[in-house]
Amino acid sequence: MRNAVFGKVAQSSIRRIAKNVFLHLHNLDLGFHLSRQTGALSKAIDRGTRGISFVLSALVFNLGPTMFEVFLVSSILYYKCGVQFAVVTLGTLGAYTAFTIGVTQWRTKFRIEMNKADNEAGNAAIDSLLNYETVKYFNNEKYEAERYDSFLKIYENSSLKTTSTLAMLNFGQSVIFSMGLTAVMVLASKGILAGNLTIGDLVMVNGLLFQLSMPLNFLGTVYRETRQALIDMNTLFTLLSIDTKIKNKDLAPALVVTPQTANIVFDDVYFEYLEGQKVLTGVSFEVPAGKKIAIVGGSGSGKSTLIRLLFRFYEPQKGNIYVAGQNIQDVSLESLRKAIGVVPQDAVLFHNTLYYNLMYGDINASPEEVYEVAKLAGLHDAILRMPHDYNTQVGERGLKLSGGEKQRVAIARAMLKNPPIILYDEATSSLDSITEENILSSMRDIVRHRTSVFIAHRLSTIVDADEIIVLEKGKVAERGTHFGLLANPNSLYSELWHTQSNRVLNSQSNQKSEKSSQEMSKEEERKKLQEEIINSVKGCGNCSC
Repeated sequence: MRNAVFGKVAQSSIRRIAKNVFLHLHNLDLGFHLSRQTGALSKAIDRGTRGISFVLSALVFNLGPTMFEVFLVSSILYYKCGVQFAVVTLGTLGAYTAFTIGVTQWRTKFRIEMNKADNEAGNAAIDSLLNYETVKYFNNEKYEAERYDSFLKIYENSSLKTTSTLAMLNFGQSVIFSMGLTAVMVLASKGILAGNLTIGDLVMVNGLLFQLSMPLNFLGTVYRETRQALIDMNTLFTLLSIDTKIKNKDLAPALVVTPQTANIVFDDVYFEYLEGQKVLTGVSFEVPAGKKIAIVGGSGSGKSTLIRLLFRFYEPQKGNIYVAGQNIQDVSLESLRKAIGVVPQDAVLFHNTLYYNLMYGDINASPEEVYEVAKLAGLHDAILRMPHDYNTQVGERGLKLSGGEKQRVAIARAMLKNPPIILYDEATSSLDSITEENILSSMRDIVRHRTSVFIAHRLSTIVDADEIIVLEKGKVAERGTHFGLLANPNSLYSELWHTQSNRVLNSQSNQKSEKSSQEMSKEEERKKLQEEIINSVKGCGNCSC
């Protein structure tokens, strides 16, 4: 009955706390998740929730009843046998408890070391398995196994210390209890010889003390495990105490935005990931509602940072960002992010079916809507050729799909979200030219009446942009249309354009040159072979030759 009744209480508590921790982790800012260790985090949540169940059970069903039993036994011995018996019993229990607490506190450090080694082993294993292909590329299977084994060795040593000190603790407990039992038996024997006690009293005293031995032995285990559970719970609740840097203001209103009002304004924005390492220095520009704006620049110029700031993954150190005339720091996060669709450069998928990953853009979408966006992204026919079409598993992080297929899934689910603002962070970098042109054509139809921002590395994809903003060293260096920027031969955009064009032309020229040289080589071989045949038959006297 105890287990049946308490099981519901414990599991309900664990479920609520685990859900709260999970939701809290999702609400933490991007900075926390970029520095987290997934393996250790998973183990901390698992051990912490199990610790909660153990502590609740120990307090309700072990500690309370044992203390009541000690009080009852001491009272009976005092009443039936005298104060000496009660003093010896309480003294034994006091020494037993003090020894157990002292040794357990000393042993705790070994358990902490063991948990730390367990976390590190888990991190190493998960990180290595997630990077399976990288390990294979560099033939480092043995290195990974040895690295994993080094953590297991630390765990083994800590575990051995834990086990040996536990044996010492149990031995000490047995010695203390045996001494107390011996003392009580001597007192009872003296009482019998003096005629104050009977043989039945001696049996009673012996039986009562032995009755105490079982819960006391278990009490030592309970204390040790409770202390460890509290450490695990502390780790769990430390996660809950981490405060996110990105917060809603009190009573923050929802963002009011429509495709007709979805303009974006960056007003003198400064930002740095690390103190002293400036990424954006006074960036100001406007994206009018319904227009296509492209942002280009060299690596590290701050292009992708603009998307992260607009989506409020980070807050600028200085300056403001406005959407539809509203400061994004003054509106609710949920409404802001609901109004923005993002197609990232590195699309990461869930370990689930293609349909699930496509439907993730709008979990309430109908199958027909999912199929429609798959067609727009040029993915539908490819999916139908797969063994289980839309029910095909994509693997962890989408590793069973090609880079182009993953990008098309990311584009499709952003289309399904149907937001008034769409951000593309080099959304077609993994696609071939034909597929890229098909998707760009589809995207032109989709973004025709939406505000869209394209982060572009291949400048050929943003020729039709209403305005192109060129970033350099965290500042807006140039802005204008494609042809307007090219009109100035000294502009940074013109330099980027000609560099890319020359690279393409050189590549095509090299391919033609290589093909031409191969054809010339074949022609020379043919002529040489012909000459050898003619020379071999010369002067044989046969006119037919």
